[in-house]
Amino acid sequence: MKTYDVVLTKSYIVRVKAPNEGLAKEFCELYTNDIKDISSNEDRVDLNFEIENIECTINQTFGVEEVYE
Repeated sequence: MKTYDVVLTKSYIVRVKAPNEGLAKEFCELYTNDIKDISSNEDRVDLNFEIENIECTINQTFGVEEVYE
């Protein structure tokens, strides 16, 4: 089986309560985690693949908007 490095971009909306926008952005960057491999052993065997590693290379907020409930 060959090995490939794949660049993958995902975007999340994280709703957080914080004193202000700056801290809301900072808390989201500091206290959220990398994605995880959610494949099952059956998936890996049936489809003949293995995710060896997932590394966070960019951790930056791109916008913040106050939510009025």
